[in-house]
Amino acid sequence: MARYTGPVCRLCRREGMKLYLKGEKCYTDKCPFDRRPYAPGQHGQRRRKLTQYGIQLRAKQTVKRIYGILERQFERYVEKAMRKAGDTRENLIQLLEARLDNVVYRMGFAISRRQARQLVNHGHFLVNGKKVDIPGYLLRPNDVVEVREKSRDLEVIKKAIELNKERNTVPWIEVDFDNYRGTFLRYPSLEEVTDLPVDLQTVIEFYSR
Repeated sequence: MARYTGPVCRLCRREGMKLYLKGEKCYTDKCPFDRRPYAPGQHGQRRRKLTQYGIQLRAKQTVKRIYGILERQFERYVEKAMRKAGDTRENLIQLLEARLDNVVYRMGFAISRRQARQLVNHGHFLVNGKKVDIPGYLLRPNDVVEVREKSRDLEVIKKAIELNKERNTVPWIEVDFDNYRGTFLRYPSLEEVTDLPVDLQTVIEFYSR
């Protein structure tokens, strides 16, 4: 299955909520969702009552789209979360939050996860001093992520830092913008990830059918 390359604002409209996939644009009056807060397509404005399966499917699609993950990869994360001891929801969110592209975004070196994934793909980041260009690379506690020396003058990274400098980072990540680096201190708890707009239990139920 190929990665979705169409207009990402359609994804927000399809899920009926802002997924903040375009970064700063999502906070302005130019956001297409604010102007057309209904599903795309000819019948987008029709209201449909979702079945239980439909609710679970939409929850799963929402999480996938927020983190920019394809179906098979997301399925593997859920399977891995189910096999681990403890709360499956917390296991899943920890796997998603430990992805390198997500951590780059959380640190503030990109304005969206989509942009972070592209920057990682192009080899602009080091993990513990070694170049890593795999967006889905899973970090471990105390791993250090930094912008490569020759990439520090990139306009997109400078702009992201400027936008994010005054914003509070999440408590499981420490950032040093002056030295273009940050540390993934620990895995977050389920309660700490407050910006996820769906109940992960619904996602787990979808895969438990």
